[in-house]
Amino acid sequence: MTVKVFFIHLKHLSNQITMIFRLLAKVNKFLLPSFTKQGLDLAKASKFQLALIGWRYFVTTRALDQ
Repeated sequence: MTVKVFFIHLKHLSNQITMIFRLLAKVNKFLLPSFTKQGLDLAKASKFQLALIGWRYFVTTRALDQ
């Protein structure tokens, strides 16, 4: 396998991963609660709520990667 072919496969894999995160972001939008709409104060958020916020941030940043 030449280096050029390797990078083409790597780029294709990167595009697939981005597509997966975009789909996952849409699923999160419908299934997980929106703490912004609820007016949640981060200082008063539970550990579970903070974990959900972190998860949504993680997925959103990877979905926007290009």
